[in-house]
Amino acid sequence: MSSASAHLPITGISQPLLENLSTAVILIDQRLQIRYINAAGEQILSQSAQRLLGEKFTTLFEHCSLEPDLLLRLFSEGQGFSDGEVSLVPTEAEPLLADIAAAPMSVGGQSYALLELRRIDQQRRISQEIIQSAQQTAARDLVRSLAHEIKNPLGGLRGAAQLLQKELVDPNLGEFTQIIIEQADRLRNLVDRLLGPQQPGQRAEHNIHKVLETVRQLVSMEKSEDLAIVPDYDPSIPEFPMDPEQMQQAILNIVKNASEALSGKGRITFRTRIANRVTLKGVQYRLAVELSIIDNGPGIPIELQDTLFYPMVSGKPHGTGLGLSIAQTLAAQHSGRIDCSSWPGHTEFKMTLPIRKD
Repeated sequence: MSSASAHLPITGISQPLLENLSTAVILIDQRLQIRYINAAGEQILSQSAQRLLGEKFTTLFEHCSLEPDLLLRLFSEGQGFSDGEVSLVPTEAEPLLADIAAAPMSVGGQSYALLELRRIDQQRRISQEIIQSAQQTAARDLVRSLAHEIKNPLGGLRGAAQLLQKELVDPNLGEFTQIIIEQADRLRNLVDRLLGPQQPGQRAEHNIHKVLETVRQLVSMEKSEDLAIVPDYDPSIPEFPMDPEQMQQAILNIVKNASEALSGKGRITFRTRIANRVTLKGVQYRLAVELSIIDNGPGIPIELQDTLFYPMVSGKPHGTGLGLSIAQTLAAQHSGRIDCSSWPGHTEFKMTLPIRKD
């Protein structure tokens, strides 16, 4: 049983029951200081009850989408509340999503708030992956159908402009037919990008850090002096089968987005780590690599986060919304996936790629 039990201002059978719940239970006083936390709460926050007792609940997180005013009103008005999909980023633990329910409680004349936190990020990630995969496939099929329909008349338009250019008596009029040809070529390039990569490229054993260093060199040639690109590599990651050019393109698309979000000022971190027992598209792999591209920019608007990887979805005024869609497609062709977590001051795109099954 947690050492916090002695501090719980409730006696009787409640304590052993609370300690065996899989839901995190936290009791806070009117100063928002923690007076009790059960074992599930210790696990979520990756800290012992001994360290957490007496700490202010709102200071435990780098980011918390739950408004502190809600907790304060609970004490002043005596009304409980519930909030779904609350984003929590503990200072010493992994980010998580949770459903939170809070209820007022009075013990011995003292007012408390009883918080229940239920993690939903794992279930949400699984269901979101299934839904997004189906929606992305449908969106890509629609875009590709439209792209093919555009390509045919576009080729005819360009060919007609070339023939017209040859028949012109006045050479000065060639300027206008040249504009038609150039704009047709520009549209064709856009259509080709909409179609995206159709098939996996040639795979060979390759070092992911060499790919990252190539991207870092490419970006360094264009970046401003106020933008730092910081490598944080795990040298133990082995080579594994990949198409280095496709992988480079996927990473470059993400880095360009990060650079634009930072407006040339800030920090982008390339981080690699080994992950064990990872499930990707229903297949379990004993070993995988987690490649994270992290920036300290303003974050991605919450309304865009669920549709980031859809074609033609962009938060930029003149963006095409193709970069992340293509990156996700390339990751999928390597049996992997890209996840995103974002809040003000931190945006992380994590590409998970399998290394071996057993």
